[in-house]
Amino acid sequence: MKLAERVNKIEYAIRDVVGPATELEKKGIDVLKLNIGDPVKFDFQTPPHMIEALCSAAQNNMNFYGPSEGLRQLREAISRRENRLNKRSVDPSQVITTNGISEAISMLFGALVEKGDEILVPGPTYPPYMAYTKFYGGVPVSYRTIETEEWAPDVEDLETKITDKTKAIVLINPNNPTGAVYSQKVLKAVQDVAARHQVLLISDEIYDEMIFDKDHVAFPITEAPMVIVNGFSKVYLSTGWRIGYGIFCNCEDVKEAVLKQARIRLCANTLCQAAAATALDGSQEHIPKIVDKLRKRRDFAWKRLNEIEGVYASKPQGAFYIFPKIPTDNDKKFVLDLLTEKHVLFVHGSGFCPTYGAGHLRSVFLPTIDVLEEAYNRLEEFILSRFT
Repeated sequence: MKLAERVNKIEYAIRDVVGPATELEKKGIDVLKLNIGDPVKFDFQTPPHMIEALCSAAQNNMNFYGPSEGLRQLREAISRRENRLNKRSVDPSQVITTNGISEAISMLFGALVEKGDEILVPGPTYPPYMAYTKFYGGVPVSYRTIETEEWAPDVEDLETKITDKTKAIVLINPNNPTGAVYSQKVLKAVQDVAARHQVLLISDEIYDEMIFDKDHVAFPITEAPMVIVNGFSKVYLSTGWRIGYGIFCNCEDVKEAVLKQARIRLCANTLCQAAAATALDGSQEHIPKIVDKLRKRRDFAWKRLNEIEGVYASKPQGAFYIFPKIPTDNDKKFVLDLLTEKHVLFVHGSGFCPTYGAGHLRSVFLPTIDVLEEAYNRLEEFILSRFT
């Protein structure tokens, strides 16, 4: 059967490396997996009051199709959170609930991108921003982030890459894969560029409360068009629930185009939406505990990686990723050879950007310190055997 050409363009580095690891596991080999950012796969647990709310929703027969834009109670809770955390005034009518951020990205690009259109993405970036751009016939264009400046965006480079084909600028803060957290000065500069060129700004804030040494900052809502995407997978430790959302600011046409797509997929999971509303309005005491645990693991990962000859890692300020430079440009071969020989799995940096990610790998620091130590010991042994 002749398949659509757009399917052949789909790449997702984070999961594409899982296949070879699975083959090793079929042979009875234990693989240390530091590739996927799923805290619930490690020693992080969904808060009990969220699970209770999920069960209660099912028992109260909330087992029905919800509104395509999302349950009102969740959209109101999101509005309250935005005011509480970010001092942003958001009306519930601006919010559309999605099946994770991934669906929000897909719907946004489905609304924006036609053949030849360009989306500016940070280099390196979360791979679906590149994949969905290509899927809809567009071209992802990477703007530089500066490794020696904690992966801060090069705003001058960003502005030079805006053309008449540019449809949106994506900014991920805190960043996946680098763990960078951007200053208010950088955010303002990016927002000014987007407004000056009348380009939609997409702000991905999924890790917004996972910040270690800096204060939380976010884009203010101005008169310029912006879409904020966020979700419950990370801060609220519910990756499998697949609840995300978009907040549409000064872009009613984009919101309506996304809502049309939301209608044809009916709705996001109703039970999980009800529990997510409880998460936002209920106890937040789990969040500082998560941050404290991650900070200790970040400190270990950063110190240990920089002790390895030929490796350099900028210190992450948020999320749970570190993006070290390794002693080769052929990072995909490096990752696969390391997997074969040492049975530890990372993700190749070029999967996050062939230009600005090459010669790096991404590691999560979600495992316990003893597991991280074993993984990085194996990494060091591999480098010493191959590159010294």
